[in-house]
Amino acid sequence: MWSVNGHMDGERLVSPQSRPEEQPGWAYRPQRLADWIGQARVRETLQVLLEAAQQRGEPLEHLLFYGPPGLGKTTLAHILAHEMGVNIKVTAGPAIERPGDLAAILTNLRAGDVLFIDEIHRLPKAVEEVLYPAMEDFALDIVLGKGPAARAVRLRLPRFTLIGATTRLALVSAPLRARFGAVLRLDFYEEEDLTRILEQAAAHMRLEVTPEGLREIARRARGTPRIALRLLRRVRDYAQVRAEGRITLEVAREALTMLHIDELGLDDVDRRVLRTLIEKFRGGPVGLQTLAAAISEAPDTLMEVVEPYLLRLGLLERTAQGRVATPRAYEHLGYPPPPGHQPSLLPPEEA
Repeated sequence: MWSVNGHMDGERLVSPQSRPEEQPGWAYRPQRLADWIGQARVRETLQVLLEAAQQRGEPLEHLLFYGPPGLGKTTLAHILAHEMGVNIKVTAGPAIERPGDLAAILTNLRAGDVLFIDEIHRLPKAVEEVLYPAMEDFALDIVLGKGPAARAVRLRLPRFTLIGATTRLALVSAPLRARFGAVLRLDFYEEEDLTRILEQAAAHMRLEVTPEGLREIARRARGTPRIALRLLRRVRDYAQVRAEGRITLEVAREALTMLHIDELGLDDVDRRVLRTLIEKFRGGPVGLQTLAAAISEAPDTLMEVVEPYLLRLGLLERTAQGRVATPRAYEHLGYPPPPGHQPSLLPPEEA
């Protein structure tokens, strides 16, 4: 429960809202599930949930998306709202500081609306507790007054859909996670899917680009659409200045080399992590906090942004003792691998 006393005064920008087609860059994003590229299993599951909800004339179940950043969790939320023909309100866990902030958002929802909360694992505990009855009973419990005269009041809310997104599923509390009707993981994209996404973006941007140029950008995009689109814009800039606006394989390679993106898609931070492991810690093992301090990066940045891709490529291992550079990392960076380098693996969540 939360008290209305002292919580509702003043205006706070908690849920900046605009139509998705009015947001910068939205033209690159699909608005229908059938046009969404990649993540076939997630798309199939969502298609079933959509059709079932539409046939019953009910809002969608609450959904939780998790996975590395940049894979389309926000895009999916907008697609689902568009498919259901309802409005979407967008906010983030750190922006909802007080229970009153969440109450202000919930009481302004209309029947069927989608509330999208990014970084939902960062919701304060007091705010999360307000969310429980809102998700289960579509009700908001408030306390009017103070002291002996205080009384509890339950306000009814319209049936809505909460879509949460997180890069750290383990940090979403079990009670909150249990209240979602479906928990879906988004994984890195295949090169073919990224190439198709880039084709759509290039057509919208009216770029003169060869298929080989697009495939080269997709190959170095770390399996992430957000990165692929960012690299496409930077290669476009390079082509405009150095290649008369035409993106070929050679132009793409030159531009990405200028950006310090190598053949595997590694950037300066990725290579610095691996070099630090090899040069300062003899390949590891080394703890996350120590490694982050050695390269002056936040531990969360390493865990959420850098490590997933290095693990996927087999350049990094998480062991019981810490992070270890693999023989492939030595080879990629031009170091001779140490003899007998055979670390024992544990599941990532145990490292």
